[in-house]
Amino acid sequence: MTGFRPSDGAEAEQVVAWAAAEGEALEIVGGGSKRGLGRPVRAPHVLELGAIAGILDYEPAELVLTARAGTTMAAIGTALDAAGQMLAFEPPVSGGLFAGAGSPTLGGVLACNLAGPRRIRAGAARDHFLGFRAVNGWGDGWKAGGRVVKNVTGYDMGKLQAGAFGTLSVLLELSLKVLPRPETSASVLLTGDDPAAAVAAMATALNSPHEVSAAAHLPAAAAARSAVGAVAGAGRGVTALRIEGPGPSVAFRRAALAELLGAAGSIAEAESATLWTEIAEVVPLLADAPLLWRLCPPPAAAPALLEGLHAALAGRCLLDWGGGLVWFAPDPAAAGADGGAGRVRAALAQTGGHAMLFRAPEEMRAAAGVFDPLAGPLAGLTRRIKAGFDPRGILNPGRMHEGI
Repeated sequence: MTGFRPSDGAEAEQVVAWAAAEGEALEIVGGGSKRGLGRPVRAPHVLELGAIAGILDYEPAELVLTARAGTTMAAIGTALDAAGQMLAFEPPVSGGLFAGAGSPTLGGVLACNLAGPRRIRAGAARDHFLGFRAVNGWGDGWKAGGRVVKNVTGYDMGKLQAGAFGTLSVLLELSLKVLPRPETSASVLLTGDDPAAAVAAMATALNSPHEVSAAAHLPAAAAARSAVGAVAGAGRGVTALRIEGPGPSVAFRRAALAELLGAAGSIAEAESATLWTEIAEVVPLLADAPLLWRLCPPPAAAPALLEGLHAALAGRCLLDWGGGLVWFAPDPAAAGADGGAGRVRAALAQTGGHAMLFRAPEEMRAAAGVFDPLAGPLAGLTRRIKAGFDPRGILNPGRMHEGI
């Protein structure tokens, strides 16, 4: 296997142009933290972008940051913290889910469209993507969008590149919208083991005027693993509702929400931050799970989905996004050779939504498929888009679907 580590965009273009001319496939890697996410790429060469790093332009007053794709999320976080700002979509690192993981990079987060618990209020990573520079499968440099929040020129190509897992272009530079960090935060806690009651409580909270920024439910087994004493010591499932903003506002809304829902208690800023990091990273709650599914059903359907999955596959779970995100770790013995893919997708067919095999051995991810199979028309459209950006099929081939 040949490794290429370009130092700038021009060198990256040269590598891709050579690969296109020779018909040689490339695995696109940033920091390497997400190589275990998606289907394994069978490519003879690796294009590593870690040296194409650094913040190019950051204007706190304009709420815009531009950085090279290989810039680590740690470096991004340091710069934003100094200005009291944040990436509002709360990107999870998720590095601990994958063995031998490297440092997460901005390009990897955007390519995989990763977002944390605040997604229900702030939107996905792609919703904060303003513009970029990239290299297509011909080796040609191109750009789209810009560095201003109110950018309306041309097609919104960022929406297409975010979540493409590097199969359409090699991202080189990215501009994102940033927001002020909340002055303080707190979380209201409810206890109970019934997922249906938890989803109903989260729906009530999210539809209240109290501006809940995150809502999750931890069943008793997951709650017991938390480093937050009030959660681990509950002895039951815990539903957490986060409130953020100015101190007096948070205090008022915390009390009002607790009264509305009959909450068991609440936790202040430090413990609240710890809890939501645990929920975003999943690792402290489901760390020893060899198989992990990321399911996105309609929130109201999450309890019925879990009932069916527990009956078929046993396992453990955690609910985020008010029930719109279900992390499910099936029992490996019950899951079988496909990781439970057939039964998981059959259950989702009854409720609606989509599934991703987020963590599994490489052989299983290659054979069982990580993403939902594409229907005929959608498969055709996906192939045409891939051919438009990467006609020789050299960029991360097969990362999302076999043969694409």
